[in-house]
Amino acid sequence: MRWGAVLQLLVLQAAWALAGGQVRYSVPEEAKAGTVVGRLAQDLGLEAGEAEARRLRLVAQGRRASVEVSGASGALLVSSRLDREELCGKSAPCALRLEVLLERPLRVFHVQLEVTDINDNAPVFPAARKNLSIAESSVPGSRFPLEGASDADIGANAQLSYTLSPTEHFSLDLQKSNDGNNELELVLTKSLDRETIPVHRLVLTASDGGRPSLTGTMELVISVVDANDNAPQFNQSVYQVQLSENAAVGTLVARVNATDADEGSNSEVVYAVTSFIPPSGRDVISVNPKTGEIHLTAALDFELENVFNFRIEARDQGTPSLSGHCKVVLEVLDVNDNAPEVWVTSLSVPVSEDASVGTVVALLSVSDRDSGANGRVRCWVWPALPFGLEATFAGSYSLVLREALDRERVSEYEVEVRAEDGGAPALRASRGLRLPVSDVNDNAPSFAQAVYTVLARENNAAGAELARLWARDPDEAGNGRVSYSLWEGGAGGGGAAPPSGWRAASSYVALDAESGRLWALQPLDYEQLQVLQFEVRAVDAGEPPLCGNATVQLFVLDENDNAPALLPPAGSAAEAGAKPPSSAGPGSGSGTLWAWAAWGAPAGQVLAKIRAVDADSGYNAWLRYELWEPRGKGPFRVGLYSGEVSTARPLDEADGPRHRLLIVVRDHGEPARSATATLSVSLLEPAEAALAAAAGSSAASGSRSAAPVELGAAAAAAATNVWLVVAICAVSSLFLLALVLYGASRWAPRAAVLSAPGPTTLVCASEVGSWSYSQRHSRSLCVADGAPKSDLMVFSPNFPPPPPGAAPKDTQPEPSALLDTVSDTALFSSLTPIQPFCPSRCSGSVRIQGRFTRPERDECLTGA
Repeated sequence: MRWGAVLQLLVLQAAWALAGGQVRYSVPEEAKAGTVVGRLAQDLGLEAGEAEARRLRLVAQGRRASVEVSGASGALLVSSRLDREELCGKSAPCALRLEVLLERPLRVFHVQLEVTDINDNAPVFPAARKNLSIAESSVPGSRFPLEGASDADIGANAQLSYTLSPTEHFSLDLQKSNDGNNELELVLTKSLDRETIPVHRLVLTASDGGRPSLTGTMELVISVVDANDNAPQFNQSVYQVQLSENAAVGTLVARVNATDADEGSNSEVVYAVTSFIPPSGRDVISVNPKTGEIHLTAALDFELENVFNFRIEARDQGTPSLSGHCKVVLEVLDVNDNAPEVWVTSLSVPVSEDASVGTVVALLSVSDRDSGANGRVRCWVWPALPFGLEATFAGSYSLVLREALDRERVSEYEVEVRAEDGGAPALRASRGLRLPVSDVNDNAPSFAQAVYTVLARENNAAGAELARLWARDPDEAGNGRVSYSLWEGGAGGGGAAPPSGWRAASSYVALDAESGRLWALQPLDYEQLQVLQFEVRAVDAGEPPLCGNATVQLFVLDENDNAPALLPPAGSAAEAGAKPPSSAGPGSGSGTLWAWAAWGAPAGQVLAKIRAVDADSGYNAWLRYELWEPRGKGPFRVGLYSGEVSTARPLDEADGPRHRLLIVVRDHGEPARSATATLSVSLLEPAEAALAAAAGSSAASGSRSAAPVELGAAAAAAATNVWLVVAICAVSSLFLLALVLYGASRWAPRAAVLSAPGPTTLVCASEVGSWSYSQRHSRSLCVADGAPKSDLMVFSPNFPPPPPGAAPKDTQPEPSALLDTVSDTALFSSLTPIQPFCPSRCSGSVRIQGRFTRPERDECLTGA
């Protein structure tokens, strides 16, 4: 009947557990093998035979469960001995968690099996026999502690009661202490008489609360000691001691003191520890047997055990010896001896450069083994930016992004997660994290300069390197790999609109896409191209690609690759039918020019003027004229820079009727290039010379002469008085005009020009030939005749200024260096008076802005 009621209870409990989502059974321990715990298949809702077909079985759970599932019936059976004490010890209730596996389809059910306790363990004393010595003089009511029994069962089965075999001298007293433990004492109820009963043999029986009750016994052998009738007495029954867990080994825990009223050896007390709760306390303390001092023999650990109970016995040296007892309670106080621990449970690296604020980078857990304030932990991250910590739940944190990242500024972060507990002093722990930042294409290539100026000499070899361009992209890998390309600009001489024959920049130069090397596709010609401007684009390989631009200005530097070219006379009739000159290479000659002179012509009379131009610029186009033949002191001379052929002395009949002059025109380039001109001079009578001059003037009518030949005193008709009167009037008029001009130039304020630190020389095209000058400011230029050209160059002669009052000469020594080239922002440094360097005859003035042109005839720079 009892087992039937138990089975009904088990079935009801299993049905209730299944309704709650989990199957629960209970079985008493020590149930026989084959005992049905529960009809598992039925409780799981399986049909008959379905348990075997779907292979209903238990899954192993580490320790042996001692139960199994019947394949045929689907019932849960006891397979081996169930011992609750072995499985769970003193824990209550003793519940085993099982997993049941069901196939087709696969399902897992959780089954909880509770093993109930039965009274299968009898109480057990520490020893089967206990010897006690009690003085004969012990008074009734004396108490003697006894060590009680223990029962491995739990609950009512472990509740013990004690009985003593019948005696009139002793009784038992069971008291519950403050800590909840039962203390068993043997109480003397009647005075002892050693002469009557020297030894008392009693049986102490312990009975548990099970049904049926089980018992255990211990024999008490009590010896009655004569004479020493006073036992030692402690000054207090319980010693409460508190000690920090970091107390050093050897620390004094307490000093117990017991006194004995006897004399002699009966009052000498020896101390000893009789019991330890828990048993591990046996290694924690030791007592000095003579002084009663208790010392620490092992390190304390609050996290392992926080309270120890000790029984101290004080025994005298009488015969028989007597003892007194007290209890020492040692409470261990927690100290902050455990630092926090930081663990990284998840880490997501590298962090993208464009990650949004709030992105979770890592998950961390923090713990501290201490308790109370010592176990409370606060966490933070250092440095505080750009990452921070957010608490998710107790002991767990998320490392999140607090501000935007920039890989070009910081490519990798070394952060430290720090934890600190609330102890005093506080303990800290840290965990370092390495967080690299992955790159995104957020930086465009950039050139060091917005505009690059490149200088290249003309006639360079095709393929010659002109420059190397480089753009910086701080991104990495493909995002920072730069390729270069050429954007079409234009070729021109000064930034004007492209002419009709304009060619793209790619026809002149090429750009290497990887290295940025700029090289020439063909030789450059200064006379065709002075400035080439184009743009270079740098594009990275990112997605999407980003680009940057720079402007390149290529200036072609002139080389002396053009020889001077002789120009034909301004009027063929005026030059007596001179043949047109030819432009040739260095040292080449030209056709013969013709000129006439009258016998008796004075020194300095201009017979002809050699005209030449050079396609180069600067020094390379600055021409000088030399009389090559005849050598020595002849009747003729040539102006060094003007090209004017004039008489060196008065002509007489001894000079001969005809002279052939070979004139060399050289530039100032390195190496110099030259051309030659031949001039044939015929000496005539004055009348014939006048007729020849008149014939030449009539042949040149209708066109403006750019370089007139100055002859001697003109006479309209040498044979008539009319022409004589006309000549006298003309000479007088010229004389008066010269006086007026001299007075005007003498007292008029002198002009000034911008020059270098030395005296400035006024330069004319008739003396210099051609110049090159680039300046955007306006300059005043007076021109005798002829159209203005496109360049002007100013030279400073390397000779000291002439003394005051010295007359200007027709020619001056050759200047050695270019004075200055005025740029867009630079000016000449000082203003000095003009020293004339050319004839001061000017028929007009013109203002030229930008690049000056070469003058064909006499031009003077009169002001700035």
